[in-house]
Amino acid sequence: MEKILILGGTGTTGRRIARRLTAAGLPVRTASRTGADVPFDLDNPGTWAPALDGVGAVYVLKPDMAVNPDPQAGVRGFVTAAAAAGVRRVVLLSGNGVGEADDSNPLKAVEQTVRTCGADWTILRPDWFAQNFSESFWRLAILDGRLALPTGDGRTPFVDAEDIADVAAAALTEEKHAGRIYYLTGPRALSFGEAADVIGRASGRTVRHVDVTPEEFVRQQLSFGVPEPVARFLTGLLVAVRDGHGGAVADGVAEALGRPARSFEAFAAAAAAAGAWR
Repeated sequence: MEKILILGGTGTTGRRIARRLTAAGLPVRTASRTGADVPFDLDNPGTWAPALDGVGAVYVLKPDMAVNPDPQAGVRGFVTAAAAAGVRRVVLLSGNGVGEADDSNPLKAVEQTVRTCGADWTILRPDWFAQNFSESFWRLAILDGRLALPTGDGRTPFVDAEDIADVAAAALTEEKHAGRIYYLTGPRALSFGEAADVIGRASGRTVRHVDVTPEEFVRQQLSFGVPEPVARFLTGLLVAVRDGHGGAVADGVAEALGRPARSFEAFAAAAAAAGAWR
């Protein structure tokens, strides 16, 4: 059987996808800079051929625009090489709002590259990951009890990475998802204050959201050692939520899987039970 290649196979979505496919008895190859089955760097073409050997489908993450000013460059070369190597199916994890963005958004070029690479394609456009609170950016703030972000009362429909993994695994293995774009969100939009309250109830902790100015947030990030361009990029994303551009609730999970998206409450209960905030 041809292998399924999971780029970012040790990350938030990649490891979940790999776990699902392996449990289904499918041959999986994870790829990442470190810790995966094969070393891989999207910006180093020398790592591509070993990763693609014997592969029939591939999961591709969008490059991190906070650190990569030309994110389509590596993707363009890689998916072209993948199609030439015999890959027949490409699933791209893109970003929320790409469809509504103007042509200057580099993720539009990334998506277009995937759509014209010659393989069947599926594009996933997720909202903010719920797991940012339990595994990533905001976990330490939750543990500290003070989530200081420039988001005001803006709302966004956080999506559970378990749902993203379910949709990606289906798209990698089922023909019916070819040519589809799925907007992936949770079932309702929450403010960061409401999310903090839900996590507090689930974890038994006192957690509150503190609204800070964009300038304060940038200074905070710089004090943590975050490079200024990255700090300002992240601030812009959060301010967009404050300004009412947090994304609308979508039914992409139901479209792909025939079931509703998991709620934020279900995510928080599962994360608390797993010890995310101990």
